[in-house]
Amino acid sequence: MHVKYLQLKNFRNYNELLIELNKGTNVFVGDNAQGKTNILEAIYYCSLAKSHRTNRDKELINWNGTEAYIKVYVCKTRLDKKIEIKIFKEGKKGININSIKVQKLSELVGSFNVIMFSPEDLNIVKESPSYRRKFLDIELCKLSSRYYYSLTQYKKILLERNLAIKKWNTNIDIIEVYDKQLSEFGAIIIKDRITYIEKLNEKGKKIHGEITSNSEVIDIKYLTPIKDLDNIQDNLYSLLCKNRKRDIETKITSIGPHRDDFSIDINSIDARIFGSQGQQRTSVLTIKFSALAIIKELTGEYPVLLLDDVLSELDTKRQEYILSSIKGVQTLITCTGINDIRKHLNSESKIFEVMSGELKEIT
Repeated sequence: MHVKYLQLKNFRNYNELLIELNKGTNVFVGDNAQGKTNILEAIYYCSLAKSHRTNRDKELINWNGTEAYIKVYVCKTRLDKKIEIKIFKEGKKGININSIKVQKLSELVGSFNVIMFSPEDLNIVKESPSYRRKFLDIELCKLSSRYYYSLTQYKKILLERNLAIKKWNTNIDIIEVYDKQLSEFGAIIIKDRITYIEKLNEKGKKIHGEITSNSEVIDIKYLTPIKDLDNIQDNLYSLLCKNRKRDIETKITSIGPHRDDFSIDINSIDARIFGSQGQQRTSVLTIKFSALAIIKELTGEYPVLLLDDVLSELDTKRQEYILSSIKGVQTLITCTGINDIRKHLNSESKIFEVMSGELKEIT
């Protein structure tokens, strides 16, 4: 799978742009704040209909325009996809796939997969559990429409339960209904996350060993209060019932996959608390390349790989691993200079100079 071309209108600092991409390596080089990341952001947006940088879609619209337009033509093994998205200032968006209007976001998610790797991804290791849950949810939604539906339903019911706790804190009957629904969809979410973590571990141990010359062993574990993993739904329901009194007092649902986490250990030490900066970066690298391998295994196609200014953050050894591992994967790289990666480029690689929202291909 690869993006054949990208077209933008009034997106970020691009008034008009149409570029044809190589199915191998594409490098966008230039100073900071020139629009390199905006190219990657547009492609990422066509995968999930959301930005990796902001939750406010109107920020994506060029200040000269009233709406932004993104179009990508994706070549796939079975059926090519022409994805078009319009973003309107009032917060709405319109999505077409092969000229057919998308009625539900689930019709887009999973039809065009990307893996984004940016400096902000260090938050997966360093910051709160919400970053790690978000990573799991995004990757699983790409791979499973059932997971996407279950997660959407779970979030809706969770919101309703929390409102019920605040408004009708003595109405146990309605809370009982929500608890049964939460345990049903929550069990699917937890089970799929655990299965995904197992795959992440399986791929990650090999990848991490290659990056560190087998000097480090990575171990990723899903963290949940559910003890009986053979009966997740019943166990989750029991815990929700057990915590009702406390939930009513605190006005929030304290148990469920929305509170779960996963740990990353390096040589049996928690990388979040005790890992060095280098170990934390390597952990993120391992997780991202493992996610890429899982998509290839389950879909039969590599996703498009987006590397946003990450090479400068890594030492030579880790740069070498990335650049030697992208063969057969369409990769878009942003950087301020290409001297360090020039030897990894071939005659088919494309290099674009980016300056103030204008692109010029360098031969």
